Amino acid sequence: MKGKLDKFQMKKWVKRVAWTLVLLVVGIISCNVYVEVCSNGKTFNKVSEIPKNKVGLLLGTAKYLKNGRVNLFYSNRINAAVQLYKAGKIEYILVSGDNGSKYYDEPTTFKEDLITKGVPEHKIFLDYAGFRTLDSVIRCKEIFQQESVTIISQQFHNERAIAIANAKGIEAIGFNAKDVGGSNGFKVKVRETFARVAMCIDLVIGKQPKFLGEKIAIN
Repeated sequence: MKGKLDKFQMKKWVKRVAWTLVLLVVGIISCNVYVEVCSNGKTFNKVSEIPKNKVGLLLGTAKYLKNGRVNLFYSNRINAAVQLYKAGKIEYILVSGDNGSKYYDEPTTFKEDLITKGVPEHKIFLDYAGFRTLDSVIRCKEIFQQESVTIISQQFHNERAIAIANAKGIEAIGFNAKDVGGSNGFKVKVRETFARVAMCIDLVIGKQPKFLGEKIAIN
């Protein structure tokens, strides 16, 4: 009798695990499909083809990897933003990134390199509270008062940001910075798959940025 109960419990446990895995896979696929649908036709690879916007929202990342090398995701985003500005496709660059401590300041680092590449300082605005992509996109509207924006990052990141913007009533397009291959690029792509699931959960529960604050005019 005990053996039969053990087998029954085991089958019940296996079924639960199997259904959990099925739901997990379906959830991951659904969230990724949602992002793809929301961003379809809204990202651009060529400067000549992208419509003009007043502001380009440059999404932050660390300049250096743990091994001390320059992060190609960072340098490629810098180059993309400079391309757009010099082509007259954006008038201002809003850099949104993490400034969690005085030892880590993504926006200021971006600003210094943008100036070095020829973007005037008065054309650059900084959002120090862009701790997550959700924060960056929502603050672009709520704090910096932009209803329409060009998001600048790699394509996979732009697509997620555009999906957030779409849910928040922001007209957004994306300019795709050059992508990164190799092991580092692969790891980021894997993380992106799950980041899209987290994004969907945030949108469903109405997650808000960590900080809001007073409005800032970009002009």
